[in-house]
Amino acid sequence: MNSIRLAQQLQFILEIDRLKGVLRRSLLLENHRRENSAEHSWHLAIMAMVLAEHADEPANLLHTLKLVLIHDIVEIDAGDTYAYDTEGHDGKAERERTAANRIFGLLPADQASEMIELWEEFESQQTPEARFALALDRLMPLLHNYHSGGITWQENQVTVSQVKERMSPVSLCSEALGQAVTAVVEQAIASGLLPHAWSEQ
Repeated sequence: MNSIRLAQQLQFILEIDRLKGVLRRSLLLENHRRENSAEHSWHLAIMAMVLAEHADEPANLLHTLKLVLIHDIVEIDAGDTYAYDTEGHDGKAERERTAANRIFGLLPADQASEMIELWEEFESQQTPEARFALALDRLMPLLHNYHSGGITWQENQVTVSQVKERMSPVSLCSEALGQAVTAVVEQAIASGLLPHAWSEQ
């Protein structure tokens, strides 16, 4: 047994436990606490299994699962950047690259290289699996926001145009999921959860 290799793997496994402490803006549906990034990644993996049939481009499910499970691990160091926080996105790529090198670098070299390649694949959006993974990553917060009463939208004064722009990768990947997004947005507008603009206070 290669004890050094195993020690590195166990160190990585313990390190990623910290993802459970990275809070996102999305609220859980039942008790209105914030979800954490580990819960988000798990939920995306289940979504991939359930919704794979709706991807317009054939996407390998196992590969998609790998992408959704590792894509946010960098948030252990870089933190979660809120989707509609334009200032927060300044320097995000550099923060996440540094985080990827450190965290995945805890693994043996071959596994570190594989993890970094998967993370880069998700970020570059050049494969069907990466595009489907991103579509799920965008769809899930929309569902959370709508079904939790639009609280996060209201707290951050998010508008219809912002949501539509954010959701655009979904329809590019899946006509069916794109139609579902349109229906949710229209319902959010009709129920007053998502305005076209916010009045000046």
